[in-house]
Amino acid sequence: MIFDKLTALEAKYEQLMAEMGTPAVQADTAKFRTHSKTVAELQPIVETFREYKDILDQLKGAEELLKDPDMRDLAHDELQSLEARRDELLSSLKVLLIPKDPNDAKNVVLEIRAGTGGEEAALFASDLFRMYSRYAERQGWKLDVLNMSDSGTIALIEGRNVYSRLKYESGVHRVQRVPVTEASGRIHTSTATVAVLPEAEEVDVQIQEKDLRIDTFCSSGPGGQSVNTTYSAVRITHLPSGLVVSQQDEKSQIKNRAKAMKVLRARLYDLEMQKQHDAIAKDRKTQVGTGERSEKIRTYNFRENRITDHRIGHTMHQLTAALDGDLGELIDAAVTYFTSEKLKDATGGENAA
Repeated sequence: MIFDKLTALEAKYEQLMAEMGTPAVQADTAKFRTHSKTVAELQPIVETFREYKDILDQLKGAEELLKDPDMRDLAHDELQSLEARRDELLSSLKVLLIPKDPNDAKNVVLEIRAGTGGEEAALFASDLFRMYSRYAERQGWKLDVLNMSDSGTIALIEGRNVYSRLKYESGVHRVQRVPVTEASGRIHTSTATVAVLPEAEEVDVQIQEKDLRIDTFCSSGPGGQSVNTTYSAVRITHLPSGLVVSQQDEKSQIKNRAKAMKVLRARLYDLEMQKQHDAIAKDRKTQVGTGERSEKIRTYNFRENRITDHRIGHTMHQLTAALDGDLGELIDAAVTYFTSEKLKDATGGENAA
C-alpha cells in the first residue's frame, strides 16, 4: 500500500535527521555527506506526505461539521476544496515515488543508421538526423557530430536533461513514401535505427588500456576518396566485448581517438544497462513500456502527412513540422506514457488512502 511506503520513508527521513545531529556522524565527513544527500532526496516526498496527512485530518473535521445544520453549507464548500487538494497531493506523491533515472540529466550520444531499403534508407537516416538536429537547436542544446558516413551519423548532444527527453527515441523508425527515383509513384517502405545512449564519464565505465586494440589508418571520404594522407583515422576495438568504434572526422589522431573513446564508453555503459534491464525483466511476468530499440517504434507516412508511435498508440498529422524539429508533441506523449507505466510499477496500482 502506498501509505505504508510513505510512512516507512518518513520514518527513514526522521532517523537520518536524528543521526545527522549526533557527534559521530558529524565527525564522519563521508557518512554525513551520504546522509545529507538522502535527506535532500526524501524531503520533497516527506513534506508532501505530511501535508497530505494534514488534509486527511481536516477532511474528518469537515465531515463532522456536515452533521451540524447551521454549518452544513460552509462545511460542504470546505469539503470540496479539501478533497481537491487531497487529490492533487496524491497525484504528486505517486509521481514522487517513481524511482529516479540516474541518467536523466546526462548528455547523449545519438546514433542514427540506415536500415533496410538501400539508398532510400540512407536518405531517411539523413532526414532523422536533421529532425533531431533541429529539435536540439530549438531546445538550446549543443550538437557535435562525432562521425558521419553514408550509412549514418553519430553525434554528441549536450544540454539540460537531454537524456530525459530523448531516451524513448531509441528503436526502429519506418518510413513510407515515394522515393525521388521512383518513376511509377509506388510507395516504398524503408527503415532506420536510432540509438540514444547516455554519455558515460570515466567514473561510470572503467576501461583498461590492455583491453583495447587501437589501429590507425588514412581517413577517406565517400566512395573511397582520400581526404587525409596521414594516419589520423582511429579504429578502437574493445577486446572483452568485441565492440568496434571508428573515427576519422578530425585531422588530428588525438582528437579522433578522444571522440572514439566517448562513443565506446557510451556503448559499454549502455551494454551494462541492458544487462541490468534483462536481469530485472526475468523476474517480471510482463514487460511494459520497455522502449526496446529492437521494436518498430514509429511509422512516418508521407502521403498522409502522418506519424504514428506504435508503442503508445499516438498519431499526429504534422509530419512535415516534426521533421523540421517540432517534436514536442511526440516526445511529450512518449514521456507521459512511459512515466505512467513506471507509476503503475512503483505503486502497484494502489491508492494511498
